[in-house]
Order: sequence, then structure tokens, then C-alpha cells
Amino acid sequence: MNPTLATIFALAAVMLFGSPAFGRKSATGVNATAQSARKQKRSTRPGREVANGGKDIGRGAGKGAVSMAKGTAGAAGDLVTLHPVDAGVSLGKGAGGLGKDVGVGTAKGSAKIGKGAGKELGKLGRKVVHHGN
Repeated sequence: MNPTLATIFALAAVMLFGSPAFGRKSATGVNATAQSARKQKRSTRPGREVANGGKDIGRGAGKGAVSMAKGTAGAAGDLVTLHPVDAGVSLGKGAGGLGKDVGVGTAKGSAKIGKGAGKELGKLGRKVVHHGN
């Protein structure tokens, strides 16, 4: 094979495939920029915070209702099979699950509603204070 032809093929291969170091460096730079743009968290609007809070309260109530229904169904089954102690345990578990789920949902929802209301009051305060300027 001709040395000039081999040199041309080598240069063509380097240009076509590039150096592994250059390829990694440029790909990392592009990926890092795209990932950092995705990771930036936008602040939510106050109305969205309040809506999410209401959603969390409703979700907690729904989970609590499911938990209570399961406990009640288990208690009914235990009573039919003449296991009154197990029926009490099942009913207690259902009531405990109801209290936990409703309490957690209410706490999360109230926190989000408070956060949204605080943001809205902050916006209103800025409008009042800077209205004269």
C-alpha cells in the first residue's frame, strides 16, 4: 500500500470518527448543560400551591377511607367466622390507618396552602409598597 494513501486513510478515519478524548469532552459539555437546565426548579405560582394543597388533603381523605373500608371489611369477615377479637383488631387497624392517612394528608395540604397564601400575600405587599414609586 502506498504511504501517501495510508496517510490519507488515517486522516480520514480521524476526521470521521474523531479522537475519543474530543468526543467525550464535547458530549459531556452538551449533556451537562442540558442536565443543569432540567435540574433548575421553577418556583410554583401561589394558586398552584393552594391547588396542590387541596389535592393532598383530598388524597389523604381518600387513602383514609380506603384504609377504614379495608378494616371494616376485615372486621365483618372476622365476625362472620366467629372471631370477635380479630374483628376488633381489624377494625382498630382500619381506624388507625384512617387517622394516619387523613392526618398526613391534612398536614401536607395545609402546609402547601399556607405556602401559597404566603406567596400571594408577599406579591400583594410588594404591589402596595411599590405602588407609589
